[in-house]
Amino acid sequence: MPTASRGAPDEADVAPTASVDDLLERAAGGDQQAFAQVYDALSSGVFGTCLAVLRDRDHAAEVTQEVMLELWRTAPRFDRRRGSARTWALTLAHRRAVDRVRSVQAERARDQRVMDTHLERPFDVVAEEVEGTMDRARVRQCLGGLTPTQHEAVVLAYYGGRTYREVADQLATPVATVKTRIRDGLIRLRDCLGVER
Repeated sequence: MPTASRGAPDEADVAPTASVDDLLERAAGGDQQAFAQVYDALSSGVFGTCLAVLRDRDHAAEVTQEVMLELWRTAPRFDRRRGSARTWALTLAHRRAVDRVRSVQAERARDQRVMDTHLERPFDVVAEEVEGTMDRARVRQCLGGLTPTQHEAVVLAYYGGRTYREVADQLATPVATVKTRIRDGLIRLRDCLGVER
């Protein structure tokens, strides 16, 4: 057993410290222990890069794991002549984080579109009162008392669920005219049905 009587360690007892580049090259050959050291050396920098882009710790942690897994899987492609292992890892981290931002934004936009198409259109208070308090026969009778243009506009808007713009497009009529027809038709309906203001 070697002794350290002179205060200097025996050369055989000192393991040279491997660079991250060397460790990643060893990991490329399947050395899991070397990759554990690569992980320890690079994961905090990768996390910091992801956090700077994403500004969300949970997303940054997920992307960090994806990047580190990608480093393990693609280690054989590492070429130190093109840059250091640290540079490669941080570049991957930045790209992945930007991809995540785009993905999250696209998902939010999709969700918003779904919500917009599935939300019921708000109905006018008069129409809600009419449908909620009067029977259908009375409503039909009062609708029959409208002018043909009022009847058509009111039915399209409140029973067809169309906006003023959509009614105007369908009737090939200016929006202002459609609004007037609907307003006048609703006033006549209210009076006919005896709905109080």
